[in-house]
Amino acid sequence: MGANKAYKGMGMNGPIATWYTQNTGRGERLRWFVDYAKTVADEVAPGGRVLEVAPGPGFLAIEIAKAGRYSVTGLDISESFVRIARDKANNAGVAVDFRQGNASAMPFLDSSFDFVVCTAAFKNFSDPLGALNEIYRVLAPGGRASIFDLRRDASLDAIATEVRSMHLSAVSALFTRWVFRFSLLRRAYTRETIETLVTQSRFGMCQFKADGIGFELQLAREGQAGMKASRAHTAVST
Repeated sequence: MGANKAYKGMGMNGPIATWYTQNTGRGERLRWFVDYAKTVADEVAPGGRVLEVAPGPGFLAIEIAKAGRYSVTGLDISESFVRIARDKANNAGVAVDFRQGNASAMPFLDSSFDFVVCTAAFKNFSDPLGALNEIYRVLAPGGRASIFDLRRDASLDAIATEVRSMHLSAVSALFTRWVFRFSLLRRAYTRETIETLVTQSRFGMCQFKADGIGFELQLAREGQAGMKASRAHTAVST
């Protein structure tokens, strides 16, 4: 269960990174970035340190930085995404420290962050257990993390609805549905699989929340900084 897995998805560099950037920073997905950035205020006190793992083009990290309340860092394995994200942050006039690096071997000291978020990327990690343990390591005691990703049991009808909400061209919509069906769904985790993975990690426990076609996995490092009791056990809500 904790064994590494080979990454068989698309390499997110060059033209693929550009295509991804153009088709995720729009419609409902862009609104989600804006809305979730606002909820970070409920998780992190002013002056807190936020890390986004695998930020891609940087949409969410940039939205979080716009609040001007946090120190924001992004870590992505793709050179193209790091370059794109840095350009977008500069254009937005915000400070985000985008770096290239591996989620399972992060270039950060222990206890460097108060909150870690990862969206739509965890299923692609070749060493998911290592990534979880690294998230735990870089979190300060009492720090929290949220991982958002696709559920393996998401229906094709639900996927089609999600793609329609992105307002893509006909060709891009067709290609995106193909990617969901033949790549992303096959890489996605079931609830049982990811909960088992968490029990093998340094976190040990989690809260699982089904959310549309995906899920949110809430994690906490034990400590004094306001860890919520509801997050110290495994649960599911719909």
